[in-house]
Amino acid sequence: MLKSKTFVKKTRSGGVMKIVREHYLRDDIWCGSEACVGCKQESTVLQKEPCIESSLCSYPHYLVPDTNVCLHIDLYHFYSSRETFIEREPGESANDRNDRAIRVAAKWYSRHLKTSESNTDGLKVVLLTNDQGNKQKAEESGLLVHKCEEYVKSLIANPELVDRLALSNDDKNEITSSKVLFPEHLPLSRIQAGIKSGSFLQGTFRASRDNYLEATVFVQGEGEDSTEVLIQGLQNLNRAVHQDVVAVQLLPRNQWVAPSSVVLQDEGTAKDDDAEEEEENVVYNCLKIFAAETDRKPTGKIVGIIKRNWRPFCGMLNVSHIKESTRHLFTPADRRIPRIRIETRQASTLAGQRIMVAIDGWPKDSRYPNGHFVRSLGSAGEKDTEEEVLLLEHDVPHQAFSQAVLSFLPKIPWAIKPEDMVRREDLRHLTVCSVDPPGCTDIDDALHCRDLENGNLEVGVHIADVSHFIRPGNALDREAANRGTTVYLCGKRIDMVPELLSSNLCSLRSNVERLAFSCIWEMNREAEILNTRFTKSVINSKASLTYAEAQMKIDDTTKNDDITKSLRGLNKLAKILKRRRIEKGALTLSSLEVRFHIDSETHDPIDLQTKELMETNSMVEEFMLLANISVAKKIYDEFPECAVLRKHPAPPPSNYDILLKAAKSKDVEIHTDSAKALADSLDVARVDGFPYFNTLLRILATRCMMQAVYFCSGMDSDFHHYGLASPIYTHFTSPIRRYADIIVHRLLAVAIGADSTYPDLMEKHKQSTLCNNLNYRHKMAQYAQRASVAFHTQLFFKNRGILNEEGFVLFVRKNAIIVLIPKFGLEGTVFFGTKDKTAPNLVFDEGGPTLKVEQHTFRIFDKVTVTISLDDSNIQHQKIRMALINPVIPGVSVPAPDTEPQAKKPKLS
Repeated sequence: MLKSKTFVKKTRSGGVMKIVREHYLRDDIWCGSEACVGCKQESTVLQKEPCIESSLCSYPHYLVPDTNVCLHIDLYHFYSSRETFIEREPGESANDRNDRAIRVAAKWYSRHLKTSESNTDGLKVVLLTNDQGNKQKAEESGLLVHKCEEYVKSLIANPELVDRLALSNDDKNEITSSKVLFPEHLPLSRIQAGIKSGSFLQGTFRASRDNYLEATVFVQGEGEDSTEVLIQGLQNLNRAVHQDVVAVQLLPRNQWVAPSSVVLQDEGTAKDDDAEEEEENVVYNCLKIFAAETDRKPTGKIVGIIKRNWRPFCGMLNVSHIKESTRHLFTPADRRIPRIRIETRQASTLAGQRIMVAIDGWPKDSRYPNGHFVRSLGSAGEKDTEEEVLLLEHDVPHQAFSQAVLSFLPKIPWAIKPEDMVRREDLRHLTVCSVDPPGCTDIDDALHCRDLENGNLEVGVHIADVSHFIRPGNALDREAANRGTTVYLCGKRIDMVPELLSSNLCSLRSNVERLAFSCIWEMNREAEILNTRFTKSVINSKASLTYAEAQMKIDDTTKNDDITKSLRGLNKLAKILKRRRIEKGALTLSSLEVRFHIDSETHDPIDLQTKELMETNSMVEEFMLLANISVAKKIYDEFPECAVLRKHPAPPPSNYDILLKAAKSKDVEIHTDSAKALADSLDVARVDGFPYFNTLLRILATRCMMQAVYFCSGMDSDFHHYGLASPIYTHFTSPIRRYADIIVHRLLAVAIGADSTYPDLMEKHKQSTLCNNLNYRHKMAQYAQRASVAFHTQLFFKNRGILNEEGFVLFVRKNAIIVLIPKFGLEGTVFFGTKDKTAPNLVFDEGGPTLKVEQHTFRIFDKVTVTISLDDSNIQHQKIRMALINPVIPGVSVPAPDTEPQAKKPKLS
């Protein structure tokens, strides 16, 4: 049924616009109750005899919650009917209309069930509301109605559900102190006026992981005019939570401070608010005292919250020391989130569990926000629980693919059909092979190289044709677009697309026919491109090799088969391509990646080593880069307004400060005027007797870089990729694991006439919105992968006692040094002056930076020996703890642990 309303509206230019609003009311949505025989429903979800034991409602009943109840409780299910639609009355607010609609729905449902022949058990409908006015009107119209809280408290069999209620205002008032701890937040009207006048700035609040009394507000500007405002101190932070959109007021310039180099974490037991505030004020004043005049940054204070970005947070309960208390502190897993006060009667059960908690509010007279328990995730420390936590905390979609998504997969057995060959080349005769890490099943790419009769070479990069199987706009496509990327954890993969595609039909496995998208060049022997063409294709890979297997083939002089000849040709060309890239200014940076050897039965890590890169790693990389650049040029030439590209912005000069200081400490000069200047100076950076120096310098240079991002060509003017020294770039070579590549495949297919277009593909605003999600998902996937490595590193060290290893100082802080252990690709912090030790004499020089501990001065890249052990005293925030062995500083250093196995004692006779 269609209902429509027509009215006219005056436009800004003075014209008149006719507006028609249409409501499509469906008549095929049934009541969902087993007790109903009138509705023509195939299945039901509401039981005929609901077993809800309530001291308030002793009869069988269904619940109809109003809007606010739905927003403040974490579990509900509802049904609707076209017969419950109502129009908004003149002068009626949207909220009042919604309340009336819910009352009408409850009344209709009650009447509907009463008229059912099957409802002989007195099944009733109960409306839940926390609004006194709504409750009164419901009672006047003869409805059964209760307040949500009183109803939940009446549930005999489920007392734990009380914990899932958001705190009411009365409850919030009960658990706060009478002393005002924070300034009042300004109303939105004043915030908007202040932003308009320029007295306030709007930005995203980013809490520090290392210092809970410090944060920055990122203020988005035009182009490169974005700025960061530093916030220090509890009152200036003013109840903002990580990722909130806030209004910030700049302090007078004489109150600006420098970012603190102190590592400071809020991890004590709950104290009295006044005591905590006093302690934090002392620390805050110390931060200000140490601020170097020359390094002061724009500093401000939070004056209001524009938009809260709260979500349910994972963490653990700090059970109150007060016996029988129902009020406890919850400590989030993410150190950037403040602790949260909650009420629960399940504290003894939840102790030692990972749980989820939602924030309800943060009054100005409470040190911490108030919240409520959502659900338990399992025992802390267990692998499955910790994996679930890191996926939830990094917002990685990891639920099983729905039936709607799976319904768009091809039917098995699948085979290439004649219609699949239309506008597709048959390349099954070519000697194509893939080269990947060991254990790889989602093989995106394969290569070939062969001699041509004219003396030149033909080189092909063949990429899985995922876009053939995933068609625009269907459920499978929408799910892949939302996930954005495959996430690789240690020993586990969270696929972007279902396994039938990722590990089977799209994977370019050997000795099976597969659909591909091929980029084929004709090159001379100097790797100069003479011709480029793109085609959809069918290939049959002749070998699926690991990097090591491919390297052995290349190096084995006794082998001369077609696959080996192809690999040697590719390797030779790749070396020329790489040399040419570096000559143009491409950066060769460094980061230590680790590989875990996992026990096949326990799935625990039994060995940990840094990944070794071979020539074949570089060989594959060079041709992937070349294909991505070739495709980027093609899709931009064809679609200058809607090409999905990838850029890498040049870092601002201040990013290089730490790199320049580190190099200078070893009398090495680094130039950062351009990528080429940086690359050239890194190439010649050497220190006699210190062979690892160049690697350390490149690791540090990597930390100075900006994040590469996807963007739509019609929405930006700066396309340059700084790290690759390329004027244009995109991602084409990994469509099984990156959604951006699927879009690029679709654009390229339209460009060469191999597929048809669709509206969203050509709409630059839609493409830009998609790119924003892809950038977010890619960033979160990186963080999740790092968290997985950190967790498995902890598992590795769990039963290994205390080890001692050599490392290098990577960063110097005011009260600590950050040490890199190359053997394990591991970073850890050596603190000076811990809670259980008297602090040594410390002198920090920001200019070096150097840290003088007693009589010894630490500089970046200094060689040290440390102990490594797992500190599991805090089960939620287990960490690798390091202590200094060498250099020996009396009262600070620890003796080297005895790593030799102890000799067996002789038996006494």
